Amino acid sequence: MTDLQTSLFIIGGAFLVGVISYNKWQEYKAKKSVERAFSGSHDDVLMTPGKDNGEPQVRHEPKLFDAEGDADQAAMVEPSHDDIEQTAEQHALEPQFGNPASTAAAGHEVPAPALRKDLPVDDLIDCAIPLVLETPIRGDKALPALQTLRHVGNKPIHFIGEDANGDWEPVAHGGVYSTLLAGVQLANRSNPLNEIEYSELVMRLRQIADDLGAEPDLPDMPEVINTARSLHQFVIEHDAQLGVNIQSNGAPWAISTLLAALARQGFDARPEGRMVMSDGDGGLLFSLSTNASAVAETTSRLTLLLDVPRVAPSRDGYGAMVACGRSLAARLGGVLVDDSNQPLADVQLAEIAGQVDAFYREMDAAEIPAGSVRALRLFS
Repeated sequence: MTDLQTSLFIIGGAFLVGVISYNKWQEYKAKKSVERAFSGSHDDVLMTPGKDNGEPQVRHEPKLFDAEGDADQAAMVEPSHDDIEQTAEQHALEPQFGNPASTAAAGHEVPAPALRKDLPVDDLIDCAIPLVLETPIRGDKALPALQTLRHVGNKPIHFIGEDANGDWEPVAHGGVYSTLLAGVQLANRSNPLNEIEYSELVMRLRQIADDLGAEPDLPDMPEVINTARSLHQFVIEHDAQLGVNIQSNGAPWAISTLLAALARQGFDARPEGRMVMSDGDGGLLFSLSTNASAVAETTSRLTLLLDVPRVAPSRDGYGAMVACGRSLAARLGGVLVDDSNQPLADVQLAEIAGQVDAFYREMDAAEIPAGSVRALRLFS
């Protein structure tokens, strides 16, 4: 089977799943409409605040809005001996990424909640899907069903609920919720949310909704996929890795002795073999590679690497990395060089620092500050 045939089979399968899912959803909505029309169930006064004094309960509908943010393009920053140019070019992504659930699948507008930034469902980088409950539900009852859906593909899924005060919080034992909100991350470094992943999400959410007596308000697949691709394009354009190297001026360094010296310098050895410099609060400033295989006994080159979008400007990851590189070069008898093995002068390092500052400003303008929870989730 050729690559073209394989691709056609995959595309056809995704289309077929989408059509089947849509038809099943229409049947489901028709069934629910009939059930509600002939329902004679009584409210549980313990689960329905606002009725003990004879007043009707005020329903808090979810309000999903498009979180707009200008996304600026940034090219990867790499030190060069002859010419270091800032290639970042500001532009707005079209369509702008944001919550695609502002319009429900049935075609009516769904108002969206003003979600706190510390919640696990983020209206800028997640597709938020309301689960409209027939009656309020306790967290103890909802959690077993919700915990069966944690990922689709490599995209995490989180749930929050609206309490009796109209506030949103992670679904927890002891809570009572009038509406639930599911959020699936739209993109990461690997890829955007795709049609197959979204179809799986829809089918599994419907099962959960049936178990909980809820109705999911689903946005259209094309709108979700376009939003996910736009967000992933932003990730691609801002996925900057910045490195400096320390080259030996003489004989190679013995790795066993080198690792001990690096530990004294403040580096931590990770199980996967990396050496990392902590920021002191559980995060990472930069990493170090010996550029040698696991069985090598010596190396003549070290590389320090800064994952720019994952380190907050206040940490000054670039400044700390350069200072560490200079210290190591002085102690080990080496010199700071770029990837072409050309020495890096102070003026060049200062120019790169200016480019890093511009990169941070672009991320701020897109409402995805470097080192923020949003950035850590997207650049993972």
